[in-house]
Amino acid sequence: MKQYIAHVALVVADYDEAIAFYTKQLDFVLKEDTMLSATKRWVLVSPPNANECCLLLAKAVGEQQTNTIGNQTGGRVFLFLYTDDFWRDYKKYISRGIAFIREPVEEPYGTVAVFKDLYGNLWDLIQPK
Repeated sequence: MKQYIAHVALVVADYDEAIAFYTKQLDFVLKEDTMLSATKRWVLVSPPNANECCLLLAKAVGEQQTNTIGNQTGGRVFLFLYTDDFWRDYKKYISRGIAFIREPVEEPYGTVAVFKDLYGNLWDLIQPK
């Protein structure tokens, strides 16, 4: 039996602003954008050449979901973006206004820095050793 995580739901305030951020700021690919109802869409984005796991951009509905936007993990790093060239991506993201809240450091597992997405979720940008 083969299993893998296909999607991780990321609660967002607005589909279009989230799509714009991930595709224009981080160079993710819009894999799917399907209308499910008048207010609900199935929106998948992923890093270029990612084959298995995608982010499912899920528009918040109601106060409870709205309150989680930008803080789905209680202030901890939520997502981990691996790269084959840390400095290329770090410099590109800086030039596009991505806010890094922890500067790059060399760790035993690789080069890493922490940035915020448009809602404040924390991400590690990592080039593994």
